[in-house]
Amino acid sequence: MDTTWAALADSSRRQIIGLLAERPRSVGVVADLMGLRQPQATKHLQTLERSGLAVSRRSGQRRIYALETEALQAVIAELVRVADLAEANQANRDAFDQYAAGVESESTAAGDERWADDREYVFRRSLAAPRHIVWQHLTNRDLLPAWWAPADLRLALIEFSARPGDRVVQEYADADDHSGVDGVIGRAEGVIEAATEDERLSFRLAPVLPDGTTAFTAHYTYSLADAGEATDLEVRLRISDSTIPSAEFIAGIQLGWDQSLDKLATTVAADTNNSEETS
Repeated sequence: MDTTWAALADSSRRQIIGLLAERPRSVGVVADLMGLRQPQATKHLQTLERSGLAVSRRSGQRRIYALETEALQAVIAELVRVADLAEANQANRDAFDQYAAGVESESTAAGDERWADDREYVFRRSLAAPRHIVWQHLTNRDLLPAWWAPADLRLALIEFSARPGDRVVQEYADADDHSGVDGVIGRAEGVIEAATEDERLSFRLAPVLPDGTTAFTAHYTYSLADAGEATDLEVRLRISDSTIPSAEFIAGIQLGWDQSLDKLATTVAADTNNSEETS
């Protein structure tokens, strides 16, 4: 298939395929119709034949080339497969566009230091587990990597606890980068401020810029409340100390937390179902 794709990469060869789709043609006729010298046409046709897209037969003094439709159908089938895959994952492309639009908007707004101070975000989810289970998913460092990252990232390093005064550290890597080729692409540092087990957790976290300074400070509060056999979770985030370079980070807050909490809901539900099946 690689040689087929390589053959199709040339626009002249694609035009020749169109000519051969109408009927088999000789080298001379193809050269004339394409406005090519005959050696050029011969080279293109031989490339198509080696790739399996064409076949040739000698007829007297002429060599006639015909299109191999099965090979072309295989290319079409592969393109359809890739297009179907892209359509099935359209949400990832939509998120890409949403983030790009957010960066443009926030960069325009970031005219002065502290431009986003006191901005607040609130996220809510109903989670299919009791509060003590949800609390574990929110505070246990071994459980955090399963959900605490946007769809295209993963937690490469996490320091977290539910003890006031303890340090919080996050390092993010690309979700598909397991060899470290891109290195750490995001780091944040902070501290746990207050905790009431199974009920409320407050901490602050500041993304670190490449020069070692912080982009802004995010003040988080997690609140948990019973909702029958489920738990209502509220995540509240307030911004302070915002800098002009923080625009790219702030642009991703809404999307990143929506994706993270969706993963949390899925993870909690799966763990609850597994526990019920084994009990």
